[in-house]
Amino acid sequence: MATASARRGIRTPHVLVFPAIVILLLGMGYPVVWQVITSFQEYGLAQQFGKPPTWVGLENFITLATDPVLWAVVARSLAFCLVTAAVTLAIGTLLALLMMRVTKAPRLILQIALLLAWSMPVVAAMTVWIWLFDRRRGVVNFLLDMVPGVDMNRFDWLSTPVTFFALASAIVVWMSVPFVSFSVYAGLTQVSDEVLEAAQLDGASGVKRFRFIILPLIKPVIAIVLLLQLIWDLRVFTQIKLLQDAGSKSGDYDLLGTYIFKLGTSAQNFGMASAVSILVLAITIALSWFYIRSLLKEDEAS
Repeated sequence: MATASARRGIRTPHVLVFPAIVILLLGMGYPVVWQVITSFQEYGLAQQFGKPPTWVGLENFITLATDPVLWAVVARSLAFCLVTAAVTLAIGTLLALLMMRVTKAPRLILQIALLLAWSMPVVAAMTVWIWLFDRRRGVVNFLLDMVPGVDMNRFDWLSTPVTFFALASAIVVWMSVPFVSFSVYAGLTQVSDEVLEAAQLDGASGVKRFRFIILPLIKPVIAIVLLLQLIWDLRVFTQIKLLQDAGSKSGDYDLLGTYIFKLGTSAQNFGMASAVSILVLAITIALSWFYIRSLLKEDEAS
């Protein structure tokens, strides 16, 4: 009887998680399989009207591998996601530390402000940001133009790739900081006050306490938050697309998301778009592998 009960206890978690696995496979597995198959086909506008797709094998991938435009977009996207993820993590961690240090009322105000920024719809937030940086009626240009020696009259932030991606990075960071702040703050609440007080009594400064005590304890939280930010920032689309609609639609302003969108909608080349999507999936898996490998090592050590 005990053995049968033990077996039922072991099976219960598997039975409970099985519906979630089925839903994920149906909801996410089918699009991935469709993209993999389409990436090996010539799938364009004619196929949208019923013409059977032509199997071209690796031709789409070979074309992409020899396309300098794609690799420029990949390099630009990787640089963008690395910079924005690092800045987001740094600002979010500082805000989380600030929430730990201030009293209840300022902490509540800060948390409400972060929640408001986090809950704002992307399109609504982008409308406000584009209005703020509008070259004719933008508040930012108006305020900067009031600074002595600074001429920002009708300065177009979306006219050059440098200012375009600087603005895009600021927007993505602003939208992502709340998630990082709350995640790191949750990790900080688990750090023992007694350990920190003992380190302070031993003469450890605030920087040393953070570096040698707090940071190692919240390292798992930092790792997963950084991984998620890298994945999200690599696949960023809405912010870049709306900024392009307000400024230039040149390929110099593309990241992987908008590049795939243009291949699929403007060029009507869904086979090539699917091939680039598979490349993005491969890059995502490569970025995730470092975290997964560290988890496997921890499991082996335990």
